[in-house]
Amino acid sequence: MDVEQARFNMVEQQIRTWEVLDTGILDLITSTRREEFVPAHYRDLAFADIMIPLGHGQMMMEPKVEARLLQALAIESSDIILEVGTGSGYFTALLAKLGKHVFSVDILPDFAQGAQRALTEHGIHNVTLETGDAVRGWDKHGPYDVIAITGSLPVLPESFLRALKPGGRMVAIVGEPPVMEAILVTHGGARESLFETSVPALLHAEQPPQFVF
Repeated sequence: MDVEQARFNMVEQQIRTWEVLDTGILDLITSTRREEFVPAHYRDLAFADIMIPLGHGQMMMEPKVEARLLQALAIESSDIILEVGTGSGYFTALLAKLGKHVFSVDILPDFAQGAQRALTEHGIHNVTLETGDAVRGWDKHGPYDVIAITGSLPVLPESFLRALKPGGRMVAIVGEPPVMEAILVTHGGARESLFETSVPALLHAEQPPQFVF
């Protein structure tokens, strides 16, 4: 595989055509070696328009989804960021290159360990990786300028809204399969629908109330 041609095609044919036109985001994705964060046995699929299995029922989002979420967050170099769901560490790396510091939390220790190795190899040090269950919030280092939730949630807990600073932004994927909605939420609770998608739920995600007839 011609890696650089595949990377170019990913950016031009998948990401740019999905309304990601911010040149800073396009340049960031071009310069960050996605294939080095993908599990070794899936590396040939690093630039494909698919989700990539990470284990434990979790997936690496499609490149175009990652790019759209990043663009929506409009991250500034002074931003303190919370990422819920470290996964492979690739999205963590993108956040870290844009913001001041990323606190990334995953419930799975092996994800955190693998991400730490990859981030260190890439010289990315403005990240604190923690293992824990942040599905209902993680205010340990808050409030935050930016919150990125990388797995889906049937219901978005209010605790995340309370953890945003004034002017803060959050992206989340909310709903249940087969159709979920990626949303941008700003401090105060205003919501903007970004696109429809479907990704695995975060482990231990809160379920909506069930109607009893």
